[in-house]
Order: sequence, then C-alpha cells, then structure tokens
Amino acid sequence: MTKLVFPFLSLLISGSILADNPYKGTDAIVASEFIYQNQDVAFPSCHASTIAETTDGLVAAWFGGTEERNPDVGIWSSRNINGKWTIPTEVANGIQPEGNRFPTWNPVLYNSGKRLLLFYKVGPNCSDWWGELITSVDNGRSWSKPARLPKGIWGPIKNKPAMLANGELLCPSSTEYNGWQAHMETTSDLGLTWKRTEDLNEGKQISVIQPTILLHPDGKIQILCRSKSRVIVTSWSADKGKSWSRFEPTALPNPNSGIDAVTLKDGSNILIYNHNDPNIDWRSRSVLCVGFSKDGTNWNGAVQLENDPDVRAEYSYPAVIQTKDGLVHITYTWNRKLIKHVVIDPSKIKTKPIVNGLWPAE
Repeated sequence: MTKLVFPFLSLLISGSILADNPYKGTDAIVASEFIYQNQDVAFPSCHASTIAETTDGLVAAWFGGTEERNPDVGIWSSRNINGKWTIPTEVANGIQPEGNRFPTWNPVLYNSGKRLLLFYKVGPNCSDWWGELITSVDNGRSWSKPARLPKGIWGPIKNKPAMLANGELLCPSSTEYNGWQAHMETTSDLGLTWKRTEDLNEGKQISVIQPTILLHPDGKIQILCRSKSRVIVTSWSADKGKSWSRFEPTALPNPNSGIDAVTLKDGSNILIYNHNDPNIDWRSRSVLCVGFSKDGTNWNGAVQLENDPDVRAEYSYPAVIQTKDGLVHITYTWNRKLIKHVVIDPSKIKTKPIVNGLWPAE
C-alpha cells in the first residue's frame, strides 16, 4: 500500500500502539474456557474457528490436522449442550471422488432457522481452493454430503454471512489468486443459487481479504477487512450490498491477521482483532482485543482478551456472535493448539477511546 492511497499510514503505525499499562476491561468477561483439551483429539494443530447458536445450544467448528496445508486437515466440530462441549468430531474433509485428499480451510457456520449451514474451503492452498457446503437439519448432530459451490463462488471466506431484510444471505468473500481481492456473494435459497459482485478492489495497490459485516440501523452495510496496509480497512454500501464505496483506512492496526465483528441488538458494534504493532512484526498475533463502536467509525477499547509478551504467541482468527440472551460469544485460535471460547456481557462493557491507533491505558 502506498502513502498516496493512505497518506497517514506511516504516522499511525509509528511507535508503540499499546499503553504501558493497557486497559483490560475484564469485568465484561463472564466465562472463559477451552472447547476441548489436547487429550480429547487426535490432531495436534487447529485454526480458524466459527460459532453459531442453535435451539440445542452453541455449535463451533474449525480446521484441524497435522498442520495448516497438510492433506490430513479436516473440519472438526463440537456442540455445547447444557453448558458442556462435546468431544470434537470430524464433519468434513477434502477427500475427492477420485480418491485424492486436499486440506480443508476456514469453516463458516450459519443457522438459517431451517438448516444449519457449514461452508468451508478445499484445496492445496489459498490461491487454488474452492468452496464446499454441508448442511444439518438436527443442529449439527449429523451432516449432509458435501456439495461443491459453483465456479466463481467461494461462499463466506472466513466470517459469517448476514441475512438481509429482502431475504438474501449476504456472504463476505475474497480471493487470493490475483492479489488480495474482496467481493460479496448473495444467495436467496440458502446456497442453491448464487450471485456475486465484481471485485471491490484491484488487489495490488489496495490489497484486502476476509470481510466482516456490520448492519447499521439506518440500513447501511459496512464491511471491515484484513489488509496488507497494516491497518483494518472499511467500505460501505447503501444498496443492500450491490455496490460499495472505495476502501478507506481505519485507525486500527492489522498485522496480517483475520478479524471478525458483529452488530449488537442495540445497534452498537463489536470488533475482535489483533492490536499488535505491524511495524515491529507484520505477522505477530500475540495481542487480541475487543473494540466497541456506536457508528462503525470511531472505535474504543473494550476488552483485552490476550496480551502475551512473547510476540511468537498466536491468538488469532476470531469469530463472534450475539446469542438470543444478549451475551456475546467469541472463539479464537489459541497458539494453534486449542480453540478458546470467551463470553462477554455487553451490559458490563466499559470503554476507553483508542486515539491514533493507541490502545488505552488502564
């Protein structure tokens, strides 16, 4: 990204972006746990969790195997029944009809009310993968056979879709075969037929992937994206996701890491992201934070979920939803070994301003 496009970028990421005594906001955390323990599973590595609510309780999924990109990596899932997570089971893999097996990637859960949808990617790498979909009519206890999505459709690439008032499911997507390019996909019949926008950026001067959706009370839709620009970037739509404004930088850092966000029932917004200094280490994911905003533009510090002095630590790829009881549920990768689940009570959130990208002091 050039300074011509984002002229204040170098100012934003210069110096420390964490206060010496950073604000933690832990009073808002009402539960924190691991979904499983290492002895419960056969896979040593995991990543990219997703979470949804069903009438039975919560369901989570992620990819797990020897390590990312290994052909033995499959999609694993666990259900939270009466407050306890079930032993994870593999619900999808990359075995093809001819017998070849490819790694799976980035599952995304969505509960339509009729069926539970689980989108995921299959392929040797991020540039050559394709989208597949399985569905469940019993809240994740059993799943359909996988269906490959149409050519040019990948499904929601990392973050959950959003149901619009017109009945269309808006899926935030992106590709990586011609630079990092974001686009949006829609389906009005839960994955049977699809439409998609053109790419929202050219992939070189502005490089963004993995959008997450915010639905504002005035009808506008906002996406926030991971970028190569060292900041989270944003775009807006006023026509139900058909067209989008030019990407603009936010004041929040992005050290080459995935994010997720959700609009709460009261119209405010929560964002989970790595508040690491990308100027020190562009790949560091050792600090994971919750940002809070009433308008999607001005962000305050709400909760610090992780802050590890070892920059090699990884707390990443969050997923976030609000359940019917009003609580906010977050899952994320914990050092590629476990999936952590944290519950936040929004009524207990107290925030402090993030000024010029600096996480506030305690």
